[in-house]
Amino acid sequence: MSTVPAYALSDWGTSRFRLWLVDGNGQVLVEKRSEDGLDASRARGFAATLESHLAGLGAPADLPVVICGMAGSRQGWVEANYVPVPADLQAILSGTVKIETILRDVRIIPGLSQSGTAPNVMRGEETQLLGAILTKNLSNGIIAMPGTHSKWVELVDGRAKSFSTYLTGELYALLASQSILRHSIGEAAAFASPDHPQFTAALRLMFSGERMLGELFGIRAAMLLDNLPPVGAASRLSGLLIGAEIAAAKARQNGKVTLVASGAMAGLYGRALEVAGLDHDFVDADEAVRKGLFVAASGIWPSEGRSK
Repeated sequence: MSTVPAYALSDWGTSRFRLWLVDGNGQVLVEKRSEDGLDASRARGFAATLESHLAGLGAPADLPVVICGMAGSRQGWVEANYVPVPADLQAILSGTVKIETILRDVRIIPGLSQSGTAPNVMRGEETQLLGAILTKNLSNGIIAMPGTHSKWVELVDGRAKSFSTYLTGELYALLASQSILRHSIGEAAAFASPDHPQFTAALRLMFSGERMLGELFGIRAAMLLDNLPPVGAASRLSGLLIGAEIAAAKARQNGKVTLVASGAMAGLYGRALEVAGLDHDFVDADEAVRKGLFVAASGIWPSEGRSK
């Protein structure tokens, strides 16, 4: 493996910033993670934020950078317009936008959009999607990408045909921290467990056809009447929300699911898909986004000579 970086890859979201320097084969040489997301970077300046992190990693002044995520939104650095579905990989990669106001060569990958009766957008997840397709050599099926706003994409003949969004992660954060349920969950919001019986029980309720709204207050009641502990309450809330998401997605699709997730989400969604009886495969989300970014960088800037 070369120790000379060929590209810098960045996943620049609303609240978080991730940066990797990779060699000409896509191997990670060094990485940086911070809270310099969209809002913090807008106040400081996107160019200044990026250059500060690049300097901290010892990146050469001429190292090119490819970015995905909210840095390309209307409120971001430079807007990278959406590519409408159905879209193939080439359509996504050909839509990259160059930052014209700085000396360093920086490109931003566009998101995907869906018009019509079910309008939808994604930004950042399209790069995970690209990485997952390439990792598993996918042409058809369903790709699930859980997160703050979970995405389920229908892939047909190698093209993203349509997709759905579920506010599962955002609802969990709001309910756990700002609703009446905060008194039951307390500091345990980050400790919902796929192995907790409350998680599985909540999943089964959702898959049996029960309605999520009719079950949420039961978490509070179970704490008051049955001494449901905070981790149990967190696990039950997670099971209700993830179960409602998967029940809705399952009703709209057929075929094998490729789950693109990392960390706690991989465990929670993997268990939920198992309980739902859905055949599924797994791709690490961090690896997927890096692979998607690397393929984009390789197509823009041939690495011959740069990493030698």
